[in-house]
Amino acid sequence: MVRHTALVLAAAAAAGALAFASSPAPATMHETQTSAAVRANPLLTPSPLPFGAPPFDKIQDADFRPAFDAAIKQQLDEVAAIANNPEPPAFDNTLVALERSGQLLTRVNLTFNGLASANTNPTLQALQEEVAPQLAALDDAMFLNDKVFKRVEAVYQQREALRLEGQSLRLAEYYYKRFVRAGARLSDADKTRLKALNEEDATLGAKFTNMLLAAAKAGALVTSNVADLAGLSKDEIQAASEAAKARGFEGQWLIPLQNTTQQPALASLANRAIRQRLFDASWTRTERGDANDTRATIARLAELRARRAALLGYPSHAALSLEDQMAGTPAALDQFLRRLVPPSAANARAEAREIQALIDRQGGGFALAPWDWDFYAERVRKARYDLNNADLAPYLSLDRVLRDGVFYTAQELYGLTFKQRRDIPVYHPDVTVFEVFDRDGTSMALFYCDYFKRDNKNGGAWMDNFVQQSKLLGSRPVVVNVANFTKPAPGQPALLTFDEVGTLFHEFGHALHGIFANSQYPALSGANVARDFVELPSQINEHWAL
Repeated sequence: MVRHTALVLAAAAAAGALAFASSPAPATMHETQTSAAVRANPLLTPSPLPFGAPPFDKIQDADFRPAFDAAIKQQLDEVAAIANNPEPPAFDNTLVALERSGQLLTRVNLTFNGLASANTNPTLQALQEEVAPQLAALDDAMFLNDKVFKRVEAVYQQREALRLEGQSLRLAEYYYKRFVRAGARLSDADKTRLKALNEEDATLGAKFTNMLLAAAKAGALVTSNVADLAGLSKDEIQAASEAAKARGFEGQWLIPLQNTTQQPALASLANRAIRQRLFDASWTRTERGDANDTRATIARLAELRARRAALLGYPSHAALSLEDQMAGTPAALDQFLRRLVPPSAANARAEAREIQALIDRQGGGFALAPWDWDFYAERVRKARYDLNNADLAPYLSLDRVLRDGVFYTAQELYGLTFKQRRDIPVYHPDVTVFEVFDRDGTSMALFYCDYFKRDNKNGGAWMDNFVQQSKLLGSRPVVVNVANFTKPAPGQPALLTFDEVGTLFHEFGHALHGIFANSQYPALSGANVARDFVELPSQINEHWAL
């Protein structure tokens, strides 16, 4: 049983004998490098692994460029075949044909995106910026293709006569609206202008992602005086020492930046000057006038998106982005925010008064600043409830929360069980893989966990797919959750804050969305829903953390 296993593993971790994912790791990417000239490219053929999982033990960086070239050519050929089909437009020869197209590109792209976001390197980053405009051009080659659009439009207009229902009706609506929103009705001259905007937007978007990652790495707080870290636990200080050593800062301590402006260590660091250094490093990470300064890139992206929206007939990029979302319009979103802001601001002001009162009682002699908030909020909580994050941490080891919390909840609610698969290759030793089973024992999905922060991983936490579920294509889901929890020192358990426990449950809610996917068509599968609706399963699941 999962619950029994979790208790055994958690007990071992608490004793320092076992850290999360410390069991013998499966083979990882790049462990064996073989000349590309004498080996088959593993990306060009379907994976032989269970669920079609990526063969990370065989994939090399050099495989991606030729795989993208082949995949782009293949999809262009498939789109041309749909456009030039002499048969009258029909649901199967148009919409289903579009759904069947691009399978090679999807396989290559999902694998590449997973690595580029969670385990990148200079080679992958360069390719990311190189291929982004090519993929944008490929999208335009399909969605701005007049012949294909006329076929899609014909099927859409016949949807009632064809008696399309359920997912088939939704697919007809999806493709018609996507073509129109992509610019299919524009003149040839405007399509040419739109293509240029899309390619530059894609190029700058990839560049921005890489700049942000580099800025976060460069912004880490480094100190040669361990006294600066007063307030951190012994394990946290040891982890900071290991992080510094990994960067080549022997005999020093390093606190890496997380994705958010506020940093987890701000709740514990007793030295106010060090707190300010850490906050400022986070706040200004991309505003230093160096190669990672993103301000000009952001300004140009905003300009491009405003011009694209105007070209497509929208008053703003916000109007274009929200049209197919639950909010619908900027006005509706503004109305929601106007209702939300006053009570939120009132709560924040009340908390600020309470924190300032504590600072004054302790003779602090300073006004509350952003880098003080988390530190003193913890002390207010301790005074009010005799409880803080440090008190909870020993009970919240990552392994126990995952197995005895997240997995146990999924078992109780949905009948799911999880079995670790050590035979599935992974892209980094920190990654763990589980097979997911339904209550009747049916194998449903693979679930990858990649929870520890690395300098070559994007900030934040997210869910993604390595394989998208589709009955049409006969594929079952391969889902990954990625986070940026602090990696413990060797031999120590990874202890979470309660906020991080919420993150774990939240992202697993997204994973459930993918695991339970049961759609005919890949375009409608899993988390392929309105952007603001996609947060519903995760919001629901995070409440089970309490």
